[in-house]
Amino acid sequence: MTRVRVRYAETDQMGVVYYANFFVWFELGRTDLLRGAGSSYRDLERQGCSLPVVEARCEYRQPARYDDELDIRTTGALLSPVRVRFDYQVVRASDDVLLAGGHTVHAALDAGGRPRRLPDHVSQLLVRTSGPAAASGETAGPIGPDEGASDRLRTVRRR
Repeated sequence: MTRVRVRYAETDQMGVVYYANFFVWFELGRTDLLRGAGSSYRDLERQGCSLPVVEARCEYRQPARYDDELDIRTTGALLSPVRVRFDYQVVRASDDVLLAGGHTVHAALDAGGRPRRLPDHVSQLLVRTSGPAAASGETAGPIGPDEGASDRLRTVRRR
């Protein structure tokens, strides 16, 4: 878990966090998860492996505001020998309210930009997903349909 405090520069005129900052916090969570497992992006790059983002998603539930302390909860899953997915939940620390959730998918590339296997130590720290969802690259994200998504879809359709 990574804790951040919302800085004034990360908010708009109304004191609400600008949406793109969540992706910056996702990166913090991802790098801290790797570092906590004894690796780092720098180590991966020294081994000739980069992990560019090939997919990113964030669903916003509640606003984050200036000076809030936020916990970035991050998990990782191996989708294939060359693809990894990280899931994120951004939770306000004071009341444990889920503010946003999302995921990023990364491809492992060599120095020439070609797909390569993830280093063994990285593969071992990630839990391999299983079943039909894994084959399609889809897994249950941190915000599922049972948490109000279908209600929001019905509301949008009525407009």
